[in-house]
Amino acid sequence: MWRIGITGSIATGKSTLLKAFADLGVPTISADTIVAELYAGDAVAPVEALFPGVASNGVIDRQKLSARLAADPAGFKPLEAVVHPLVRAAIADFMDSAERGGAALAVVEVPLLFESGHDYGFDAIAVSWVDPAIQRQRALARPGMTVDKLDAILARQLPQAEKKDRATYVFDTSLPVTTIEEMVAALVAGIRARGPEQ
Repeated sequence: MWRIGITGSIATGKSTLLKAFADLGVPTISADTIVAELYAGDAVAPVEALFPGVASNGVIDRQKLSARLAADPAGFKPLEAVVHPLVRAAIADFMDSAERGGAALAVVEVPLLFESGHDYGFDAIAVSWVDPAIQRQRALARPGMTVDKLDAILARQLPQAEKKDRATYVFDTSLPVTTIEEMVAALVAGIRARGPEQ
């Protein structure tokens, strides 16, 4: 089975790219979805222990957690030490399940793939990319986003140019969605045509 990781900086169209694969019947999952599940499950107790008061009704309040991290960015490291191993285990389970199900490929979106330094065993990396001016426009249109918050997020992410250099496939998401869907369809058809030996 061919294992593809999707990554890219904030507001560069990762979700659009992931949906294009999913719409073709490819097993897909997002690390953000996994984190959301963990913040209502296995990660609640250890995260609350690190940041007392961020849990509410048995679920991590992400806004409270973000506020704590904004006030003290040193909290990222201990948080990641708790959450990342749980995310990695869930991704490994997902890919193994897809392979057992006979899928020709499976796709996982990991926003901080390169930044984490972890090898998920991907055979290829697809990077979503967009002109930086469009990226800022998209990001600042999001509810609750500010210039300072965006700059802080970008400071924790590798530059887009570096991600493109490390990509197997690059998708410019300023193109029409239909064009992106056609590009993904061609890629998926090619992988499926290779057969089960991949």
